[in-house]
Amino acid sequence: MKSPIRFIIVVMVVLSTAIFARAQDTETLRVLTHDSFNVSEDVLTAFEEETGITVEILRAGDAGQVVNQSILAAGNPLGDVLYGVDNTFLSRALENDLFIPYQSPLLENVDESFIFDDAYSVTPIDYGDVCLNYDIGYFEENELALPDSLEALTDEAYQGLLVVENPATSSPGLAFLLATINQFGTEGDYTYLDYWTDLVENDVLITDGWSDAYYTYFTAASEDGTYPLVVSYASSPPVTYDEDLEAATTASIVADGTCFRQIEYAGILNGTEKEEVAQQFIDFLLSVDFQEDLTLQMYVFPVNEEAELPELFADYAQIPENPVLLDVVDIEENREAWIEAWTETVLR
Repeated sequence: MKSPIRFIIVVMVVLSTAIFARAQDTETLRVLTHDSFNVSEDVLTAFEEETGITVEILRAGDAGQVVNQSILAAGNPLGDVLYGVDNTFLSRALENDLFIPYQSPLLENVDESFIFDDAYSVTPIDYGDVCLNYDIGYFEENELALPDSLEALTDEAYQGLLVVENPATSSPGLAFLLATINQFGTEGDYTYLDYWTDLVENDVLITDGWSDAYYTYFTAASEDGTYPLVVSYASSPPVTYDEDLEAATTASIVADGTCFRQIEYAGILNGTEKEEVAQQFIDFLLSVDFQEDLTLQMYVFPVNEEAELPELFADYAQIPENPVLLDVVDIEENREAWIEAWTETVLR
């Protein structure tokens, strides 16, 4: 008869070996991203089960904060992959050599206009257009015509009706500021600062972030809201779909010059020890499963042309024909000066 102690030791050795073997078969990938990142649990679980990779999501504020934290940790990255750097902050990330280039084979399904450079420094994942959104019911009840340009917002008819975000603290706020810079310029008789002075005189409301502007002050999203015009995304209206009305209660204004296109990228962080695993995750982000999921998870458009849009998104989200696109280097060189001048003009 075997000794009970010897039997227990044998069992413990077997269990330890099995646990060690399982640990060797799995990888944990850290994905650093912004607070708005979201993915359906079943979609992510399917990727993890197929690859044996466990994904750890690390949310670290808005897109600007994520980039800034990554720069501070350069060489000793906080994650293995960064998801969510957009074209307003991309140049800063590249100047600090944050990423290891990777050319995913799935880029063959992505329009070339979304690909940043021939070195494939980063991979485009999604895009969205920052545009004016409006409360359909308010404009119908007040028989008020919609503003069809940025210039129209300074008209007395829209006095006290617009809420926008601070470009120093908000990504859509910065995007809207860039749209006004593109429209009015920084030099001449009437610059973007003159335009903003006119907006202030027309009682525009400035908030720190998108959530506050949309859910506190926008009439279509808050019972206490008093502003029927808000800076949001052209893909926001599906969120306001009302089953009783069988329609969305908001819509976007997508006139030329009024919308700024944001493109979001993912990159493999320099210094990671899991480059091949990170490449698998980049491929997952471009897969049809993830691309079709992100529409109603983050309310942005997929870049993979094989991804189909859900009916709600196809019916109520819009794509401007001529969105504003500024050079990322120009944005990087001037962003802080533009924001500082805006702050002096609008807030002080």
